[in-house]
Amino acid sequence: MTFTYPAVFTPHKEDKGFHVSFPDLECCEADAADLEDALDAAREAAYTWLMVEMEEEEGYFPEQSHPEDIKLTDGAFVRNIMVRVKLLPDND
Repeated sequence: MTFTYPAVFTPHKEDKGFHVSFPDLECCEADAADLEDALDAAREAAYTWLMVEMEEEEGYFPEQSHPEDIKLTDGAFVRNIMVRVKLLPDND
């Protein structure tokens, strides 16, 4: 399965790092020292969030917000993050 969600990248004020949050994935956030690491951290955070939902009996996968509908603070920007989850067959 492939999921794509918009992530908001907000530059840290004190260094060149970024804080990443997903408006559609509750409490899904990450921080990193630079943009490349922030992209990796965002993908990993979203993957973890999605895997936890998949483990739930009634997992919830919210609809994606349109990036142009997301309110941004000064300097922040939106990037869509794609996560691929490989589903393995149940061998029970």
